[in-house]
Amino acid sequence: MQRFLDAALDFMNSESGKDFTVQEVVERSGQSLRSFYQYFAGKHELLLALFEEAVRSTADHLREVIAKEDEPLARLHRFTVEYYLLCRPAPKGRATRKGTTPAMGVFAQQLLTEHPKEASQAYVPLVSLLEELLDEAARAGAIRSDLSNRRIAGVLIQAISFNAFSATISGSSMRPDGAGAAEDLWDLLMHGIGTEGRA
Repeated sequence: MQRFLDAALDFMNSESGKDFTVQEVVERSGQSLRSFYQYFAGKHELLLALFEEAVRSTADHLREVIAKEDEPLARLHRFTVEYYLLCRPAPKGRATRKGTTPAMGVFAQQLLTEHPKEASQAYVPLVSLLEELLDEAARAGAIRSDLSNRRIAGVLIQAISFNAFSATISGSSMRPDGAGAAEDLWDLLMHGIGTEGRA
């Protein structure tokens, strides 16, 4: 199965993006068409499995990174900034991270709009991790405790990923490292745009 996933990822990293056939994946993997259909019903299921693997890998990476932080709010902040940076499209001419390609971003958007149940299932590792962080921060009194953290986790993931992927909507150019934009988003998520309660 991994050979099929690796072959599909190779295509998605190439100029063809998602425009490849099952037969091309089979040929590149060195496996048989019969083997392919033992694992996948078709191309959509292959792309879904690839996306699920990318989300799991992202969640594992983030869990490792945030473990370096001691405080609940610091872990939540680190998650927000790191996930934002992971969601940014790679600049032209630079290698993409394993499992993250422009074509994968397009597939994620398609999945969210056309197959919301599948998308919801694929995002479980990431939503669960963020929910844990929100629960910790709420118990520590660092964030509001009167919200449904499961629902808020989904909203935050959408806000972070959409803002990272669509950074040009405001008309400003993307900053090279993205860290400043990630910090701006963190500030907005934590404090909103109102003045109530601000010094």
